[in-house]
Amino acid sequence: MSESPAPHPALINYPRQATFGRVLPKNKIYEHSGANTRLKDLFVEQVEQIVWQYKLAPETINLPARPGVPEVQVFRIVLKTGELSVDVLKCIDGAVQFPIVFELEYGGKIKVIAAHKRPSEADASRWVLGDYFSTAWIPANNPRGDMPMVLDLAGLYEALLQRLIPLSLRDHESFTALVERLEGVKAKQREIEKVRARLAKEKQFNRKVEINAILRQLNNELQELTV
Repeated sequence: MSESPAPHPALINYPRQATFGRVLPKNKIYEHSGANTRLKDLFVEQVEQIVWQYKLAPETINLPARPGVPEVQVFRIVLKTGELSVDVLKCIDGAVQFPIVFELEYGGKIKVIAAHKRPSEADASRWVLGDYFSTAWIPANNPRGDMPMVLDLAGLYEALLQRLIPLSLRDHESFTALVERLEGVKAKQREIEKVRARLAKEKQFNRKVEINAILRQLNNELQELTV
């Protein structure tokens, strides 16, 4: 008899009382975000349905709100293809003035994805979006785990995002610092790819030696960011 898989940390068994279950018409999102024709076409080509699945708020899960995190929303997006442009997610995030965790569904699988979303320090009525973090595709029938044990909605939001981030929190590291470190990792990885491309094109031996030295240095810097 085979063992059933363990719950995936990013797949949460959200409380029943937090169920919202409202289908969001795409045109409502267009209206609130000022979507252009290209963006509307992406919604039509890639998105089958958007469901506002859960509303995690003081009145539904009995956790107090905090500045910047009055509620957390969970949206389910059923896809027409296995691809979803990040511009579609940005459009939805721009239309909804709360932090959102997305669950994408396609072909019997689920992917959890979210960006760190917070009010602008310059203008609290505007929201700032960081990079998106996501899981790989997970079988839809994979068991779900319990909600994180936290004190408030800000703690819940950070705990949900942390489960999407492929780095461990260092001792005394704040969540914001963790996000900045991950963004640094991504930037360093992009830099390494560019240098590798240069190395592949270079014909002169002495230049190859120099580029290899740069590559070693960048890999060392990447290692420091990831441990």
